[in-house]
Amino acid sequence: MLPQKMKKAVTDNPKKLANLIDLVNLPSTLREFVGQSQISRLGCFMRVWSYIKTNNLQDPNDKNVVNCDEKLKSILLGKPQVDLAELPALIKLHFPKEPK
Repeated sequence: MLPQKMKKAVTDNPKKLANLIDLVNLPSTLREFVGQSQISRLGCFMRVWSYIKTNNLQDPNDKNVVNCDEKLKSILLGKPQVDLAELPALIKLHFPKEPK
């Protein structure tokens, strides 16, 4: 079941959902991290989040901050720390925009 905000966003603009779930060929850095040559943006975000949780990379004092290890730095522009709010935007940079 989708949250009310998301339902409204999807019904107002179905392309938003398509952009999240369409398979895309990945650049080499992201391909090495994910272990696949194609994945959706949503799938990629879920893999990154799973990696963060599995490796306990959230800051223990502030759960809204991720302390990046070398592997995570390689896909997040080399930043040592990333706020959770900016994580989707950093992942989105790896996905080329569709020509209109």
